Amino acid sequence: MTRRNVIVIMSDEHDPRIMGCAGHAFVKTPHLDALAARGVRFTDAYTPSPICVPARAAFATGLRVHQTRHWDNAMPYVGDPRGWGHVLQRQGIRVESIGKLHYRAEEDPAGFDKEHIPMHVLGGHGMVWASIRDPYISSPSGKRMLGEYIGAGESHYTAYDREVTGRAVDWIHDAGTRPDEPFVLYIGLVAPHFPLVAPEEFFALYSSEVMPEPKLQPASGYQRHPWVQAYADFMDNEGEFKSPEERRQAFVAYYALCSFLDHNVGRITQALCDAGLEGDTTLVYTSDHGDNLGTRGLWGKSTLYQESVRVPMVVAGPGVQPGVCETPVDLLDLFPTILQGVGMDPAPEMQDRPGRSLLELGAAPAEPERVVFSEYHAAGSNTAGFMVRKGRYKFHYYVRHRPELFDLVADPEELADLASDPAHADVLRAMELELRAICDPEAVDALAKADQLRMIERLGGVQVASRMGAGGATPVPQEVLSAAEPG
Repeated sequence: MTRRNVIVIMSDEHDPRIMGCAGHAFVKTPHLDALAARGVRFTDAYTPSPICVPARAAFATGLRVHQTRHWDNAMPYVGDPRGWGHVLQRQGIRVESIGKLHYRAEEDPAGFDKEHIPMHVLGGHGMVWASIRDPYISSPSGKRMLGEYIGAGESHYTAYDREVTGRAVDWIHDAGTRPDEPFVLYIGLVAPHFPLVAPEEFFALYSSEVMPEPKLQPASGYQRHPWVQAYADFMDNEGEFKSPEERRQAFVAYYALCSFLDHNVGRITQALCDAGLEGDTTLVYTSDHGDNLGTRGLWGKSTLYQESVRVPMVVAGPGVQPGVCETPVDLLDLFPTILQGVGMDPAPEMQDRPGRSLLELGAAPAEPERVVFSEYHAAGSNTAGFMVRKGRYKFHYYVRHRPELFDLVADPEELADLASDPAHADVLRAMELELRAICDPEAVDALAKADQLRMIERLGGVQVASRMGAGGATPVPQEVLSAAEPG
């Protein structure tokens, strides 16, 4: 029997432009570049939602956020609706995870035979305080989201990624001794997610003196869209830097964390080769969402702009012809990809799932008109935001606010909003029709808020909920808390 395996490596908060293979001018990602060179890199890959828990629930199930109703970081996945892992389990295929999942709890039947050192939401409930919306409230922690210290060093997150990588390497070597046991292994790495603390050897690769200044700075006169301004007011990371030099160090740390991530990916791909599994294994690299990284004066995710809503997507393995694919894709496409990767026909499992296998999309002529969709109902938003990408145009619909429209061919940096341009009125109407063919945005906004309110009331009301959940990065599992402290 010919074995067919799949490994999915998912990082956290990685803007896909920050890879050498994507044409970045100076970032050092040799292992991701090598993976892309022997596989297909999808240039226009998106997240179903630019925040961790909803994106990861969508990834698990192959369903959109408004279908699963995992709206925010306080509504973690518990195994319902059933996901690709459950399909594999029914077929008797070994399926395990190592690292960050950001589901509810290890005890939940989330579709893995075993979860190794999983990072789940804090306390099984996550950031409940951020589910209080319209009006939203600010973090109860009083701590800076990006980390109290920014610079070179070690954090709980870098220690966690080292442990995850080490366990993944050992797991792969063991799998190589089982020639007749196909598997799917999910590996969840945290970098380059804040805190912005990077190991010295990677921090030293970059200089704060040559960091490019991000575009569209409010300090230089740029005016944010009102929905985006509300998020900036909610999480003013730009205003919390202690000095201009610390701000420059934040950029260095993010790039360094991308190189640290790359180093860990390299250890995993080398293990796959050493174990003799490279020729039998489809390997996917992706992330849950991107990072604004100072653009528009914003840090973290949670917006619908390219920096935040796009993800890296590279697929390599047996039968994959190297190249670049410009068909728009998203994390929902991994559901059929994983099933096809182990030799299954995904069609009977798709039902109302919109995804298509990346193995097929990557081998076919580009489909630039394919519609991809993202939505946001979480921290710092009083109303829902929706994104539709089709062809050259990208459309943002904000409930109770004016829309945005960008021509990504003429304006890939989203510098010029065309929504109020009479010459693009027909395009604007057509893009809204594409959105409404997927969902009723006002109805979905109301549903999300109703679900969030019920959760808040179930937990004891607004006063109790306002104190529940981490104010920043989710803590690592207890067994790796002995890792180096930041500083």
